[in-house]
Amino acid sequence: MAFRRLAQKLSRRRRGLVRAEDGSVAIEFGMVALPFCLMMFAILELSLVFVTDSVLENATIETGRLIRTGQAQAQNMTATQFKNGVCSRMSIFSADCATRATVDVRVIANFSTPPPDPMAGGTFDEGGLTYTNGAPRQLMLVRVWYKQPLLTTFMAQGLSRLKDGTVRLTSTTAFRNEPFNPTLPATPPATP
Repeated sequence: MAFRRLAQKLSRRRRGLVRAEDGSVAIEFGMVALPFCLMMFAILELSLVFVTDSVLENATIETGRLIRTGQAQAQNMTATQFKNGVCSRMSIFSADCATRATVDVRVIANFSTPPPDPMAGGTFDEGGLTYTNGAPRQLMLVRVWYKQPLLTTFMAQGLSRLKDGTVRLTSTTAFRNEPFNPTLPATPPATP
């Protein structure tokens, strides 16, 4: 009997303790909610960076093909026209592309001697960037940088960022121009 009374008393106290924990869930949620939301937002933003980088890479390769096949040479394409070509292939990211993208297209002697890096020293130096369409069978290097704004700045530590805090996505493609005929028109004549 005494054991039963003791068990009932302990059971009542335990129920009372359970009822007294109403605010603990709110406090625990408050401690976990902010880091959880920041982490979720960082994951979404990182996903956007990966998608943008993939689209930029594809746009660079597709636009570089104009140089490789001789179409850019036949059209006397300029750096601005090349950048517009890249931006037109950036799909949903094309709206701000003209202000965010920077291009460098040059002839290289070989693949083992890289050109200077404009991001060296923590600043972006556009002074050494060039644009040339190249001639048939020349080795070409096409580089495109895209300024990507980030809202979660702690995420930028893993990306190539500059001293001013901006992040530049980089896309590079190298190829040998095809043996095209530089005197041909930009588009083949229509066949009857």
